[in-house]
Amino acid sequence: MSWFTRFLSSSIGQKVVMSLTGLFLMLFLIVHLVGNLQLLNDDGGEAFNTYAFFMTHNPLIKVVSYTLYAFILWHAVQGIRLWLGNRAARGNERYAVSHTRSTERSARNMAWLGIVIFVFILLHMWQFWLQMKMGALPPVEVAAYDHPVQNLYLPVAEAFKNPFYVAFYTISMVVIAFHLWHGFWSSFQTLGINHPRYTSLIRGIGYLYSIGIPAGFALIPLWFYFAM
Repeated sequence: MSWFTRFLSSSIGQKVVMSLTGLFLMLFLIVHLVGNLQLLNDDGGEAFNTYAFFMTHNPLIKVVSYTLYAFILWHAVQGIRLWLGNRAARGNERYAVSHTRSTERSARNMAWLGIVIFVFILLHMWQFWLQMKMGALPPVEVAAYDHPVQNLYLPVAEAFKNPFYVAFYTISMVVIAFHLWHGFWSSFQTLGINHPRYTSLIRGIGYLYSIGIPAGFALIPLWFYFAM
């Protein structure tokens, strides 16, 4: 067994993998939000359908997308492994009085939050991404291309008019906000980027990111449901 394999199988290695894959997924969320905000354009979905076609047909983006899918699975598997390892290490030990800090409680709940998010991703991809891959969506003309593209805007608009889906989506964004806040800060700690000189800056960026990104995503279905 090579040193790299031993490192990846160690507790520290698993945490480093969680941090790196998590940071990659955080960068992806920014790009994904910018694209999804095209849904708010009052153009019948043209800007969003143009974006969706580009993201699913550009060769470089496709490579990044498949890397993303692999990282989501890797991140989920590593998170479950760490959770099970921590539970085994704690055993059945109990304390009469708990002095657990909020960050420790957040870390303990990361696995459950992650499971909820993973279920949300699966449902989200099944409802939208899989339909595109199967070619099940009707064609629509857009100005950017000289050929029809699939109308992904249609199922998205229909879903965001469903109050149950809007509620589920919004609650999922709240869960993601908690997950991002702990994940953002713990990633920098794991990678050793937590010098006192810029710790407050990292915390500030973490708060803005973990609130701003989920709020941006939640705004879209709420806007569709109440304003469109």
